[in-house]
Amino acid sequence: MTKPGNFSRRSGLFGSSENTTLIVFASIGMTVGYILAISNHAINTTEVYVSTNSRGAGRLPPGIVVSESDFYLRRLWGDPEEDLLVEKYLATFAVGYDQKANVDAIVKKFSENFTIVLFHYDGRASEWEEFEWSKRAIHVSARKQTKWWYAKRFLHPDIVAPYEYIFIWDEDLGVEHFDAEEYIKLVKKHGLEISQPALDPQGRVFTWPITLRRDNGEVHKRVLEDFIFPPMFLPYREIWKPEGCADPLLPPCAAFVEIMAPVFSRAAWRCVWHMIQNDLVHGWGLDFAFRKCVEPAHEKIGVVDAQWIVHQAVPSLGNQVEPDEDKAPLERVRERSRKEWDLLEKRLAHAEKMYCWRKRIAPQFLV
Repeated sequence: MTKPGNFSRRSGLFGSSENTTLIVFASIGMTVGYILAISNHAINTTEVYVSTNSRGAGRLPPGIVVSESDFYLRRLWGDPEEDLLVEKYLATFAVGYDQKANVDAIVKKFSENFTIVLFHYDGRASEWEEFEWSKRAIHVSARKQTKWWYAKRFLHPDIVAPYEYIFIWDEDLGVEHFDAEEYIKLVKKHGLEISQPALDPQGRVFTWPITLRRDNGEVHKRVLEDFIFPPMFLPYREIWKPEGCADPLLPPCAAFVEIMAPVFSRAAWRCVWHMIQNDLVHGWGLDFAFRKCVEPAHEKIGVVDAQWIVHQAVPSLGNQVEPDEDKAPLERVRERSRKEWDLLEKRLAHAEKMYCWRKRIAPQFLV
C-alpha cells in the first residue's frame, strides 16, 4: 500500500515514465515552433501586406501609398512643398484647331482657379501656343476621338480627385453671359451635384426644354406647367409638358442635364465615370442615366439660369468622319450615336435585372 504523500508508478495523474515522455514531446514541440517562428520572421522581415491599401499596393506600407493624382503642373526646380498655386476646379474641352477663336473665348471665362485640359481630336495640339493660357493648359491628343472617349481614359476619379468640380464641355458654346466663378457659387448655393448652364432660348438650338433658360430665378430643376415657351418652340409645348412624362420627377422633365456642357461634383463624377462604357464614345443616353449617381436626383441635378450659354451646334465631328457614298458624314455620326444610346439602355437594363435577381428584389425598387 502506498504511503500517504507518495505516488507509485501507477498512482497520481501519470506515472513517471509518462511524465518524462510528455515533457520530452513538449520540449521538442516548443523548440520546433520557436525555430519555425524565427525562420518565418526572418523570411518576412522585408515583406508587407496591407489588404486595405489600393489595389496593387498591398505590399507597400500605407504611409507611402499615393492612390490619387492630379493635373497640377510642377516646377523643375525648388522645394516641392513650395510649388505654386494649386487649382480647385477642372475644366476640360474636346477641341479642334478650326474652332480656336471660340475656344479662346470660352477658356477666358475660367479663372486661374481652374486647371484647363484640352482634348485635341484633330491632332493639332502644338498649334495653340499663340494663346497665353495655352502655356499652362494640359494638352492631350488622339485623332478622331470624342470627349467621352477622352474622359473615360484620362479623367479617372483618382486623377481628378483634388478638384471640387469637373467641367466636361463641348467647344461650340457661346459664353458671353457666363462666368465660371459665379457659376460655381450658384452650384454650391443650391446644392447641385450635376448641373449645366441654361441654354439661351434665342439660340434656337436645343433638344430638351428643361435646359432652356428662365428669367425668374437662379436655377431650375424640372419642367414646370407655367413655363412659357418662346414662340419658335410652341409646337413642342404639348409634347414636353409634365403630364406627358412617365414621371414628372424623372428625365427629361427633371433630374436631367445634357451631355453638351455638364458639370459634376467630385463625388458625382466618381460614380458617372464608372458608368461610361469604353466602346460607347458619343455619350448619348448618359444624360438620362446621370440621375443614378445622386440622391435625390430631382433635387441634386439642375440647370443654372443666372449663368447661361448659347449652343452654336457646329458639326465639327462630322469633319473627322471618313466619306461614304450613301450617307453624309454628320448622318454617320448620328447613326452611331443612336446605336450607342440603344446599347447603353440595354446594358443598363440588363445590369439592373441581374442585380435584382441576385438580391431577390423587385425591379421597381430601383430608381
